[in-house]
Amino acid sequence: MSERPIDSALWSDRDVRATTRRLATVHEATLAGETTGGAPLAAPRAVIGESWRRARVSGVDPDRDSPQRLLSVAELEHRRQVSQLAAVLPVLHEGLLPAADAAQQIMVVTDAEGRVLWRDGSAPVRRMADRLGFDKGADWREGVVGTNAIGTALVARRPVLVHSAEHFVRSHHQWTCAAAPLHDPRDGRLLGTVDLSGPAPSFHPTTLSLVSAVARLAEGELRGRHQLSLERLRSSAAPVLARLGGRALAVDPNGWVVGVTGLTPPDRVALPKAPQAGPLWLPRYGSCALEPLPGGWLIRVGGREPELTPSRVVLDVSGRDGPTITVSGPAGSWAHELTPRHAELLFVLAAHPQGRSAAELARDLFGDESRTVTVRAELSRLRRHLASVLAHRPYRFADGVEVELHLHPVREAVRPV
Repeated sequence: MSERPIDSALWSDRDVRATTRRLATVHEATLAGETTGGAPLAAPRAVIGESWRRARVSGVDPDRDSPQRLLSVAELEHRRQVSQLAAVLPVLHEGLLPAADAAQQIMVVTDAEGRVLWRDGSAPVRRMADRLGFDKGADWREGVVGTNAIGTALVARRPVLVHSAEHFVRSHHQWTCAAAPLHDPRDGRLLGTVDLSGPAPSFHPTTLSLVSAVARLAEGELRGRHQLSLERLRSSAAPVLARLGGRALAVDPNGWVVGVTGLTPPDRVALPKAPQAGPLWLPRYGSCALEPLPGGWLIRVGGREPELTPSRVVLDVSGRDGPTITVSGPAGSWAHELTPRHAELLFVLAAHPQGRSAAELARDLFGDESRTVTVRAELSRLRRHLASVLAHRPYRFADGVEVELHLHPVREAVRPV
């Protein structure tokens, strides 16, 4: 179709009315399955079409609202207190509430599970939202209420605008909404979303850009707070590191390094999910000892502790959020996000427990045995994180490590190597 996508540049009121009518036609034709020569008569935008398919698979009824089970007051308050987004509410309010009031909209902040934690803005629109079940504590995931900016942004991991009949459920067609995801700058973890919602006639094409810009400001605020915490930890760790012999690192609870002695400083160290003081194994350094510091940890590398080698690896390439590897052993477990190339390399090694040469891996990945330099460079990067998990000559998973491979849509286990 030659018509502009609805989240493009400036629109007039006439454009908006025409677009709203077109979206209603697309919605009805798609749900009715109307086609011409095997192709749909009209098609939604890609992000909306994918969301509609997910809503159908989840069993969402386009003709009926799902009853909401709101969080209890105690649970809502608990989620607010533990959410990092509480710290950036002033940034979100300052950036969005004036626009929300002027445009008869509401600002909504959710957690990563799509639960509405905070809601503010136009009082008449809040009352409209109440009738829809769009209240504090509501579950606004796609699988519950169908396509909407909040739920779809949580899945797509990018800012999303949903206007009128782009909503899967018909009772939501009177609404327009724009949401952007918010991430923890320390580890990239999804924290939730910020959203502007209001009656469909309040649609303006710059709303999505505004929400996206304010979301970036909020993430910048979180990043600044993290840097301040690192500076405080660096000040307290510096005299400790100065007195130590051997090799050691000072890190924050997320593994970000603030100081080292006897080592080349990395940016970050992969810590167990719930680190505790005492001996532990780290993928980059092997046997270590962990000691508490104010606001972080002191990692002593080496020592007399027995080698705590990993015993199990789970390579997961089944999820929407990207491939990961999880390593488990006597000292606990840790997870590492993989690039697509590294996931491909590990997939091939998991499928060939006897090992592969650099030339064989080059042929497996590129169909060209001469690209061994690229293969060796990528494996060198991998071994920075997986030094005790990967062996070489030939390249393979280390002896005694059980490797489990998770594929989509089924899960398959690869025999121990």
